[in-house]
Amino acid sequence: MVPLAGTICFIGKDEYMGYVLLAPAVWMLAVYAAAALLPAIVLLRYIYRHDHIEKEPPALLIRLLLGGVLSAFAAILLETVGMWILPMIAAEDSVLYHVLFAFLVVAVSEEGAKLFFLKKYSWHQPAFNYMFDGIVYAVFVSLGFAAFENVKYVFDYGLSVAFSRAFLAVPAHMAFAVFMGIFYGRARWHAHRGNNAMAKSSMAAGFISAVLLHGFYDACLMVGTNLSLIAFVGFVIFMYFFVSRVVKTAAKGDHPL
Repeated sequence: MVPLAGTICFIGKDEYMGYVLLAPAVWMLAVYAAAALLPAIVLLRYIYRHDHIEKEPPALLIRLLLGGVLSAFAAILLETVGMWILPMIAAEDSVLYHVLFAFLVVAVSEEGAKLFFLKKYSWHQPAFNYMFDGIVYAVFVSLGFAAFENVKYVFDYGLSVAFSRAFLAVPAHMAFAVFMGIFYGRARWHAHRGNNAMAKSSMAAGFISAVLLHGFYDACLMVGTNLSLIAFVGFVIFMYFFVSRVVKTAAKGDHPL
């Protein structure tokens, strides 16, 4: 073991003081990163462990996570356009504006971007051969999105937002993805049998269900009345319990496409 004094002499006192001054900043950066990323990691593990029959290739899952990050950038661009158009339709201080913003700007942009990268990176994959794979793939894209968004929020607003987002925003993105993933798996099932009409219908159903859930979640918060907040709490409790049941049922009843 090298004595501390010898280490200081070896690297120089100025360099050592630089390390000492930098250490708290590095630790703080690590704490922020952990607070932002840990919720998504926990939920990714939860879904991955429920994929009992055949685990998905790690390289594919990493691509889906990166697709989720790319979908966040795409959603930012789409939402910017939506925020420019929406004031032409409704007054910005009205309830209608908040509802339209939640459903047509945020939910459509974010879920549409997720679906685009989900299909781009997984639709033609040979590994996509079980129904539950649709849920796994959708959740990995969505939590890639959520992890990026969470990093942005935590580093912008501090650790004060990390706790609430860990139990609300990040699990919500997973919940929306579970519904999209159920229909995404059905779409692939129909496509395997040459029924392209039903495949498109199932894909649309997955997108619409995710948009409706996401839009309602955001609208309750954006409207901000006592009634809307009560609706939000009830909706979150119901959705999380329901999604947990759906995941367990889908995993137990998994079968080849």
